Amino acid sequence: MKRNIFAAILHAIASSCSQDLNLTPTNDITSDVAYSTPMGYKNALAKVYGSFALTSGSGPGSSDLGGIDAGTSVFLRLYWNAQELTSDEGICAWLGDPGVADLNYMTWNSSHIMLRGLYTRSLYHITVINEFLRESTDEKLAARGITGADVQDVHYYRAEARFLRAYQYWVLMDLFGNPPFITEDNAIGKTAPEQIKRADLFVYIEAELKDIENLLMDAKQNEYARADKAAAWALLARLYLNAEIYLGTNNGRYTDAITYATKVINADYSLMQNYRHLFMANNNINNSEVIFPIAYDGVQTQNNGGTTFLINSSVHSSMTPATFGIPNGGWGGNRSRSTLPKVFDNVTGETDKRALFFGNNPTIEDPAVFTEGLAITKFSNMTSDNQNGTSVNGVFCSTDFPLFRLAEQYLIYAEAVLRGGAGGSNSQALAYLNLLRERAYGDTSGNLSGLSLEIVLNERSRELYWEAFRRTDLIRFGRYTSGGYVWPFKGGTPAGTAVEAHRTLFPIPAADLISNPNLVQNTGY
Repeated sequence: MKRNIFAAILHAIASSCSQDLNLTPTNDITSDVAYSTPMGYKNALAKVYGSFALTSGSGPGSSDLGGIDAGTSVFLRLYWNAQELTSDEGICAWLGDPGVADLNYMTWNSSHIMLRGLYTRSLYHITVINEFLRESTDEKLAARGITGADVQDVHYYRAEARFLRAYQYWVLMDLFGNPPFITEDNAIGKTAPEQIKRADLFVYIEAELKDIENLLMDAKQNEYARADKAAAWALLARLYLNAEIYLGTNNGRYTDAITYATKVINADYSLMQNYRHLFMANNNINNSEVIFPIAYDGVQTQNNGGTTFLINSSVHSSMTPATFGIPNGGWGGNRSRSTLPKVFDNVTGETDKRALFFGNNPTIEDPAVFTEGLAITKFSNMTSDNQNGTSVNGVFCSTDFPLFRLAEQYLIYAEAVLRGGAGGSNSQALAYLNLLRERAYGDTSGNLSGLSLEIVLNERSRELYWEAFRRTDLIRFGRYTSGGYVWPFKGGTPAGTAVEAHRTLFPIPAADLISNPNLVQNTGY
C-alpha cells in the first residue's frame, strides 16, 4: 500500500546519490537525458518531493549528513527534535546519543550535530529544488522539444518546487534566523552563498508565495501529497502569524493571517470526524482535513526517520508494540514532560479524546528512564480499521505526517483576531475553536464560552502536540527562554530554570562559518 504516485519513483531515485552535499553525478545520466521527456520532468519532481522523506544513503543505517547516520538525518526527524525536545512537550531518554541531552536541556552550541544536520538538510533540499528550476525553464523545455499540455504540467511542477523551497526557507528563518541564501540564479560553485537577514528572508518568502499563488493548481485538485494553492495560503497564514518575531515588534501582520487562514477555511476542507484517524497508517484515504503532508510508506520509503522515528521512538517494548503496528519495533525514546498532560482536562482521554497517553507516572526524575513520564500514542502504524500499516519488517511505518491541516488554520484565525487583526470576529473565532472541542469531546460539553490568548495557546497544545509546533508557539507567546515560565529540565535543572534569551534562535553551525566567510554567527553563540 502506497498512497501517492511517487512511490516507485522515490524508491528508484533514492539511491542516485551517496552523500547529500556531494552533487557530483554518481552515474552517467546527464541532465539532457534525465529531462528529455515529460516523464523525466515528473521523475525529477519526485526527487524534489522525495528530499522531504528520504535520505541519500544506501540503507537505514548508512552514513549521510555531517557524520549523522542516514536515519537520524531525515528532515522530519531533525525538525521534530528541534521543535519538540527543546520545549515543554517532549523529552528523550537517549542521553547517550550525540546532541540529545543538549536539546532536552536547551544547552546546545554551534557544534551541535543534529542542528547542523537540520540546517544542512534544508539547504540540500533547496539545492535540489534550484537545480530542478534551472532545468525547467521555458527555454530548456523548447530546446528539448517539450510542447503543448506538457509545458503547462511543467509550469505546475515549477510552482510546486518553489512552494517547497519557500517552506524550507521558512524553516531556516524560523529556526536559524539568518541563513545563507541561494536560488536558481546563483552560479553553482562559483562563490560562497551570501547571508540573508531574517527580515529580508521574510519578504522573499512572502513574495514567492504570493507569486506562485495563482500558478499552483486549485485547492484539492492536485494529486495526493502535492502542493496546491491551499498549501501556499496555509504557509502564508503561518508566516503572518509569526511576523512580529521575524520582523521585530510592532510589525504584526495579523490581518493578513486572518485573510489567508480564511482562504484555506473556505476551500472546502473539513475536520476529520475522528481525531485519532488523522495520525494512522491510512490517513491518506478520505482525509478532508490535511492540506499538505509528507507521505511515507513502510516499503518504498524505508529509513529510521519520518513517522517511523516518531512512532517507534514514542513506544516502549513494554507497551506491546504490535498494538501500534510495529510488532518488531518500539525504541523507547521520546515521551511527554509533565507539563503536557496538565493542559488536558483528563489525561486518560475519557473527556478530551485528544489526550493520547500511555502510563500512569507523569513525573520524570531521571530523563534516561523512558517509563518515567507519559508515553504519547498519538501517531500509530495501525489503520483506522485496526489493520497493520504496510511494513516489510514490523518497524517501518506508512503513516503520513501532516505539515498543514485545517485545525491549525482555525487556531491561526482565532489568535490573529485576539491579537487585533481585522477581517475576523471573536464570535467566529470562538466557533472555530468549539468545532475542535466538539470533535475532541464528542459533544458540546467541552465548548468554550469565551476566548483569550492563554486559552488559544493551551488549545494549540491540545490540538497540535507532537506535530512540531511547540517551540515556535512558545517563542511567539514570550515563554520560551525566560524564568517566568519553566518546565522540568528546562536549562538542565529538574525544576526548570531560565535560559539565555539568544536561544530563541539556533546557531549557524560552526562548520559552515569556517567554510563560508560570508556568514556571521547569530548573537550569543
